[in-house]
Amino acid sequence: MITYISANLIYPVSELPIKNGVIGVNADGSIHSILNQVQAQNITNVKHYDGVLVPGFVNTHCHLELSHLHKKIRQTIGLTTFIKSILGFRQEPNDEVIAAMQKADNEMYANGIVAVGDISNMLISKDIKLQSKIYYHTFIELFGFNRPSAPIIAVGMELKSDFLPLKSSIVAHAPYSVSSELFKEIRQLTSENDIQSIHNQETVAENELFEKGTGKFADFFAELEISQSEVHHSGKNSLQYHLPQLPKNVRTLLVHNTFSNKADIDFAKTQHQKLYWCLCPNANLYIENALPDVDLFKNEAVKITLGTDSLASNHQLSILAEMQTLQNHKNISFEESLTWATLNGAEFLGIDKQYGSLSVGKKPGINLIKLGVDQKIENCKVERIV
Repeated sequence: MITYISANLIYPVSELPIKNGVIGVNADGSIHSILNQVQAQNITNVKHYDGVLVPGFVNTHCHLELSHLHKKIRQTIGLTTFIKSILGFRQEPNDEVIAAMQKADNEMYANGIVAVGDISNMLISKDIKLQSKIYYHTFIELFGFNRPSAPIIAVGMELKSDFLPLKSSIVAHAPYSVSSELFKEIRQLTSENDIQSIHNQETVAENELFEKGTGKFADFFAELEISQSEVHHSGKNSLQYHLPQLPKNVRTLLVHNTFSNKADIDFAKTQHQKLYWCLCPNANLYIENALPDVDLFKNEAVKITLGTDSLASNHQLSILAEMQTLQNHKNISFEESLTWATLNGAEFLGIDKQYGSLSVGKKPGINLIKLGVDQKIENCKVERIV
């Protein structure tokens, strides 16, 4: 049986918006047809919604494991202090962590999110992901700068096996926490069908550590009695350190990019042809009180995706809220950010045959939202229609 739904505007994403269009939906949620007003004039029993219909959102960067830290870490304290705060909460009771993750998963579903790229350091999120209505790709995050790589890799490989049948990848945490030796081991484990993710240039101190060997990260290392290496004080920034060491034949997500500049993007284009740049604006404001140069990424025509980061660094897990922040702070139009929030994310995760756009044959989820004058996001309420 086919159900027909309509709205003031339909945003297929892969095609131009359709005014008063009609979507035919099969019983299993897959899209049977997308019709304009003329094509749909003989269709009866159409349910009309006041608002706009869009595909389900794709959250390419989340830390479900940190959901129990909601409202526990102060805002605008800077990344190094934020990391120290995270470490201080790592031993919380499992039942508290699990309950918070379940609540966060439910929140994302309610906010119209259909797929998530999630960072994991443990197995604790597996059961929630298996039972979730959301598609998850788990990034098993490794780190180690002054430790032998073999045992770190062994733990990562065991965790990847334990996460089966869920999709997962072994990835590097961030340039400041991964040695060249560990990058090499991760690169050797990565197959051409895999995907990668890494935190990138989230704070000024990250670049300063590599360029000069000074700054807040250098102080942080000294406090933890972690010796600096020859890659610090090299005159090259963090992107120049890590990007040449990443696998070049797989789709790779650079996350945050808060302090990336044109020279960084120019360098990245020479090093890697399958890069996606993930923006997490609300987390950037929460931690560093700064935002990336979004116009620069637009002008350079790089592939942009959106992420929420964790509830440790965000007030909510809502991709529409991330879009609203980009609209309010960077004047990014709804239509433009919608592509970042849906199709680009689905392409990165390799699930665009099902998700990311309202296209015949796909089962992408359908969200109803309401926009104000000039297609402005005025509130972040999402109603899941399919």
